[in-house]
Amino acid sequence: MAEIVEVWVYPVKGLAGISLPAAEVGYAGVRGDREFMLVDPRDGVFLSQRTVPAMAAVRTAMAADGTGMRFSVAGADDLEVGVVPDGPRRDVSLFGKWFGPAVDQDPAAEKWFTEVLDRPATLVRVTPEHQRPGWGVNPGQSGFGDAHALLITSLASLDELNARIVETGGEPIPMNRFRPNLVVSGWPEPHTEDKVLKATIGSVAIGYSARAIRCAVPTIDQATGVRSGPEPTRTLATYRRQPDYGGGVSFGMKAAVLAPGAITAGDEFVVTEWLPEGPDPAPFTR
Repeated sequence: MAEIVEVWVYPVKGLAGISLPAAEVGYAGVRGDREFMLVDPRDGVFLSQRTVPAMAAVRTAMAADGTGMRFSVAGADDLEVGVVPDGPRRDVSLFGKWFGPAVDQDPAAEKWFTEVLDRPATLVRVTPEHQRPGWGVNPGQSGFGDAHALLITSLASLDELNARIVETGGEPIPMNRFRPNLVVSGWPEPHTEDKVLKATIGSVAIGYSARAIRCAVPTIDQATGVRSGPEPTRTLATYRRQPDYGGGVSFGMKAAVLAPGAITAGDEFVVTEWLPEGPDPAPFTR
């Protein structure tokens, strides 16, 4: 039986994730996922571990009622700020493809993040009316995630990858390098997640959007915020290149939420429909 063994939320895009025993899931993904992000206050362009790997080591804690946040990182005092659901806005952008308004948060956050990351950085939140479509077989919606509601990986896929890394003298890597929302166990074959067209988990229904093409983030140690490559990218490049995606390497799949609900660690992952044999249809819908 395939089941969910890990549930993760990343309140601030690029910062450390929070492991959850259970989560509410809306059309934009796990409730609160990538609801906030850091941007350059000079032009509104988002900040990412791709260029600021130290972001990985910044921890986030959310107040139970969602009205406040605490940030912590080694070598600095913690920062506590209230959440501003709506107020002054600024234009922000993701990958030069999505442009829209975001809600400015406490100015104290800009001062704190600028100091700990050693570069200009300010905290913003999605607007109450935020609507951002994804793309793929089932496009879905997303907050400030790269483009999709959920990222799903499996232990079988990680085991296969780590076996190949160790075979060439490298050290195995943890799953957190891939920053998934849901981790599945119980599939005997690696990369079974690539073949799922539709599935149910708890009271949630999901649909395949596209494969997750990996950038440089998996080469960053998520505990220290230090780049420690070339793994896993080097090994993934030997067997996971995807010509239909411009030759990028993939690990995991991105999914849309077709019906919102609740997910609990231990829920069965029930595949209701598999992708048909043949080329991945997602790249042709971009």
